[in-house]
Amino acid sequence: MKNFHTTSLADQIFEKLENDIIHGVYPRGEILTELKLVEQLGVSRTPIREALRRLEQERLIEETGKGSRVLGITADDLLDIMNIREHIEGLAAYYACLNMTPEDLKELEHIMDLQDFYFSKGDKERLRQADDMFHDTICELSGRSVIRDTLIPLHRKTRRYRRIAMDDPNRQPRTLQEHKDILNALREGNPDKAREVMDLHIRIAKAHMLEGL
Repeated sequence: MKNFHTTSLADQIFEKLENDIIHGVYPRGEILTELKLVEQLGVSRTPIREALRRLEQERLIEETGKGSRVLGITADDLLDIMNIREHIEGLAAYYACLNMTPEDLKELEHIMDLQDFYFSKGDKERLRQADDMFHDTICELSGRSVIRDTLIPLHRKTRRYRRIAMDDPNRQPRTLQEHKDILNALREGNPDKAREVMDLHIRIAKAHMLEGL
Protein backbone atom coordinates (compact mmCIF):
# COMPACT_ATOMS: atom_id res chain seq x y z
CA MET A 1 0.00 0.00 0.00
CA LYS A 2 2.36 2.61 -1.34
CA ASN A 3 0.47 5.80 -0.45
CA PHE A 4 0.31 5.17 3.29
CA HIS A 5 3.01 7.35 4.85
CA THR A 6 2.01 9.74 7.62
CA THR A 7 -0.62 8.57 10.11
CA SER A 8 -0.74 5.02 11.45
CA LEU A 9 -1.42 2.26 8.95
CA ALA A 10 -4.62 1.27 10.76
CA ASP A 11 -5.89 4.89 10.60
CA GLN A 12 -5.23 5.10 6.89
CA ILE A 13 -6.84 1.74 6.16
CA PHE A 14 -9.85 2.79 8.24
CA GLU A 15 -10.16 6.04 6.26
CA LYS A 16 -9.89 4.22 2.93
CA LEU A 17 -12.43 1.55 3.83
CA GLU A 18 -14.79 4.11 5.36
CA ASN A 19 -14.61 6.22 2.21
CA ASP A 20 -15.11 3.19 -0.05
CA ILE A 21 -18.13 2.03 1.95
CA ILE A 22 -19.71 5.48 1.99
CA HIS A 23 -19.22 5.87 -1.77
CA GLY A 24 -20.57 2.42 -2.58
CA VAL A 25 -17.33 0.73 -3.66
CA TYR A 26 -18.34 -1.98 -1.20
CA PRO A 27 -22.15 -2.16 -1.54
CA ARG A 28 -24.54 -2.88 1.30
CA GLY A 29 -24.58 -6.61 2.07
CA GLU A 30 -21.10 -7.39 0.76
CA ILE A 31 -18.97 -9.52 3.07
CA LEU A 32 -15.49 -8.27 3.88
CA THR A 33 -12.96 -10.69 5.33
CA GLU A 34 -9.51 -10.02 6.70
CA LEU A 35 -7.99 -12.34 4.08
CA LYS A 36 -9.79 -10.57 1.23
CA LEU A 37 -8.61 -7.16 2.44
CA VAL A 38 -5.05 -8.41 3.00
CA GLU A 39 -4.98 -9.44 -0.66
CA GLN A 40 -6.58 -6.21 -1.90
CA LEU A 41 -4.55 -3.77 0.18
CA GLY A 42 -1.26 -5.63 0.52
CA VAL A 43 -0.88 -5.19 4.28
CA SER A 44 -0.86 -7.50 7.28
CA ARG A 45 -3.95 -8.58 9.19
CA THR A 46 -3.23 -6.52 12.31
CA PRO A 47 -4.02 -3.02 10.96
CA ILE A 48 -6.94 -4.42 8.97
CA ARG A 49 -8.37 -6.00 12.12
CA GLU A 50 -8.11 -2.66 13.93
CA ALA A 51 -9.73 -0.80 11.02
CA LEU A 52 -12.61 -3.29 10.90
CA ARG A 53 -13.14 -2.90 14.63
CA ARG A 54 -13.49 0.87 14.22
CA LEU A 55 -15.82 0.48 11.23
CA GLU A 56 -18.03 -1.77 13.36
CA GLN A 57 -18.09 0.89 16.08
CA GLU A 58 -19.20 3.42 13.43
CA ARG A 59 -21.99 1.00 12.41
CA LEU A 60 -20.74 0.86 8.84
CA ILE A 61 -20.22 -2.92 9.08
CA GLU A 62 -21.43 -5.75 11.33
CA GLU A 63 -19.69 -8.99 12.26
CA THR A 64 -21.45 -12.13 10.99
CA GLY A 65 -19.07 -14.87 12.12
CA LYS A 66 -18.06 -15.40 8.49
CA GLY A 67 -16.77 -11.92 7.88
CA SER A 68 -18.03 -8.36 8.18
CA ARG A 69 -21.24 -7.44 6.36
CA VAL A 70 -21.29 -3.92 4.88
CA LEU A 71 -24.14 -1.81 6.23
CA GLY A 72 -23.24 1.50 4.61
CA ILE A 73 -25.51 4.54 4.89
CA THR A 74 -29.24 3.97 4.34
CA ALA A 75 -31.92 6.56 3.61
CA ASP A 76 -33.01 6.35 7.26
CA ASP A 77 -29.40 6.86 8.35
CA LEU A 78 -29.16 9.95 6.17
CA LEU A 79 -32.37 11.36 7.63
CA ASP A 80 -31.10 10.77 11.17
CA ILE A 81 -27.71 12.29 10.38
CA MET A 82 -29.24 15.42 8.88
CA ASN A 83 -31.69 15.75 11.77
CA ILE A 84 -28.76 15.67 14.20
CA ARG A 85 -26.81 18.19 12.12
CA GLU A 86 -29.89 20.42 11.96
CA HIS A 87 -30.00 20.55 15.75
CA ILE A 88 -26.28 20.83 16.51
CA GLU A 89 -24.40 22.50 13.67
CA GLY A 90 -25.84 25.92 14.46
CA LEU A 91 -24.31 25.59 17.93
CA ALA A 92 -20.91 25.00 16.33
CA ALA A 93 -21.26 28.27 14.42
CA TYR A 94 -22.46 30.05 17.56
CA TYR A 95 -19.45 29.01 19.64
CA ALA A 96 -17.04 29.48 16.75
CA CYS A 97 -18.21 33.08 16.52
CA LEU A 98 -17.58 33.60 20.23
CA ASN A 99 -14.10 32.05 20.08
CA MET A 100 -12.87 33.27 16.70
CA THR A 101 -9.58 35.13 16.39
CA PRO A 102 -8.56 37.28 13.38
CA GLU A 103 -6.32 34.42 12.26
CA ASP A 104 -9.25 31.98 12.45
CA LEU A 105 -11.35 34.32 10.33
CA LYS A 106 -8.58 34.54 7.73
CA GLU A 107 -8.49 30.75 7.58
CA LEU A 108 -12.22 30.56 6.87
CA GLU A 109 -11.95 33.36 4.31
CA HIS A 110 -9.20 31.40 2.57
CA ILE A 111 -11.41 28.31 2.46
CA MET A 112 -14.23 30.41 1.03
CA ASP A 113 -11.86 31.73 -1.64
CA LEU A 114 -10.98 28.13 -2.51
CA GLN A 115 -14.66 27.29 -2.90
CA ASP A 116 -15.16 30.22 -5.26
CA PHE A 117 -12.09 29.21 -7.26
CA TYR A 118 -13.06 25.54 -7.62
CA PHE A 119 -16.61 26.53 -8.50
CA SER A 120 -15.33 28.82 -11.26
CA LYS A 121 -13.20 25.95 -12.60
CA GLY A 122 -16.02 23.41 -12.42
CA ASP A 123 -13.89 21.18 -10.16
CA LYS A 124 -16.64 19.38 -8.24
CA GLU A 125 -14.39 17.06 -6.24
CA ARG A 126 -12.17 19.83 -4.89
CA LEU A 127 -15.26 21.95 -4.30
CA ARG A 128 -16.68 19.15 -2.14
CA GLN A 129 -13.37 18.89 -0.29
CA ALA A 130 -13.43 22.65 0.38
CA ASP A 131 -17.01 22.27 1.59
CA ASP A 132 -15.75 19.64 4.06
CA MET A 133 -13.01 22.01 5.18
CA PHE A 134 -15.48 24.84 5.76
CA HIS A 135 -17.78 22.84 8.00
CA ASP A 136 -15.03 20.92 9.80
CA THR A 137 -13.11 24.13 10.52
CA ILE A 138 -16.17 25.74 12.10
CA CYS A 139 -16.58 22.63 14.27
CA GLU A 140 -12.93 22.87 15.34
CA LEU A 141 -13.23 26.61 16.04
CA SER A 142 -16.24 26.01 18.27
CA GLY A 143 -13.82 24.71 20.91
CA ARG A 144 -16.49 22.23 22.00
CA SER A 145 -15.14 18.70 21.84
CA VAL A 146 -18.56 17.02 22.07
CA ILE A 147 -19.89 19.08 19.17
CA ARG A 148 -16.74 18.49 17.12
CA ASP A 149 -16.59 14.75 17.82
CA THR A 150 -20.29 14.38 16.98
CA LEU A 151 -20.39 16.39 13.78
CA ILE A 152 -17.14 15.66 11.97
CA PRO A 153 -17.83 11.90 11.60
CA LEU A 154 -21.33 12.78 10.36
CA HIS A 155 -19.83 15.09 7.75
CA ARG A 156 -17.81 12.16 6.43
CA LYS A 157 -20.87 9.92 6.28
CA THR A 158 -22.79 12.35 4.06
CA ARG A 159 -20.01 12.75 1.48
CA ARG A 160 -21.71 10.54 -1.09
CA TYR A 161 -24.93 12.53 -0.93
CA ARG A 162 -23.16 15.89 -0.90
CA ARG A 163 -21.33 14.79 -4.03
CA ILE A 164 -24.73 14.31 -5.67
CA ALA A 165 -25.65 17.83 -4.58
CA MET A 166 -22.44 19.14 -6.14
CA ASP A 167 -23.58 17.71 -9.46
CA ASP A 168 -26.69 19.94 -9.36
CA PRO A 169 -25.80 23.19 -11.17
CA ASN A 170 -28.64 24.99 -9.39
CA ARG A 171 -27.55 23.91 -5.91
CA GLN A 172 -23.85 24.76 -6.24
CA PRO A 173 -24.15 28.57 -6.31
CA ARG A 174 -26.78 28.51 -3.57
CA THR A 175 -24.48 26.49 -1.33
CA LEU A 176 -21.69 29.00 -1.89
CA GLN A 177 -23.99 31.91 -1.05
CA GLU A 178 -25.19 30.17 2.12
CA HIS A 179 -21.56 29.66 3.16
CA LYS A 180 -20.87 33.34 2.51
CA ASP A 181 -23.86 34.27 4.68
CA ILE A 182 -22.41 32.14 7.48
CA LEU A 183 -18.99 33.70 7.00
CA ASN A 184 -20.46 37.21 7.04
CA ALA A 185 -22.23 36.51 10.34
CA LEU A 186 -18.95 35.25 11.81
CA ARG A 187 -17.14 38.29 10.43
CA GLU A 188 -19.71 40.56 12.08
CA GLY A 189 -19.15 38.80 15.41
CA ASN A 190 -22.85 37.99 15.70
CA PRO A 191 -23.16 34.50 17.25
CA ASP A 192 -26.96 34.41 17.15
CA LYS A 193 -27.00 35.28 13.46
CA ALA A 194 -24.23 32.75 12.77
CA ARG A 195 -26.34 30.05 14.41
CA GLU A 196 -29.45 31.14 12.53
CA VAL A 197 -27.87 31.11 9.06
CA MET A 198 -26.09 27.82 9.73
CA ASP A 199 -29.38 26.25 10.85
CA LEU A 200 -31.00 27.47 7.63
CA HIS A 201 -28.14 26.12 5.53
CA ILE A 202 -28.43 22.66 7.07
CA ARG A 203 -32.22 22.62 6.67
CA ILE A 204 -31.89 23.44 2.98
CA ALA A 205 -29.11 20.87 2.51
CA LYS A 206 -31.21 18.24 4.28
CA ALA A 207 -34.21 18.88 2.05
CA HIS A 208 -32.04 18.74 -1.06
CA MET A 209 -30.32 15.47 -0.06
CA LEU A 210 -33.58 13.75 0.82
CA GLU A 211 -35.16 14.95 -2.41
CA GLY A 212 -32.20 13.47 -4.28
CA LEU A 213 -32.98 10.04 -2.85
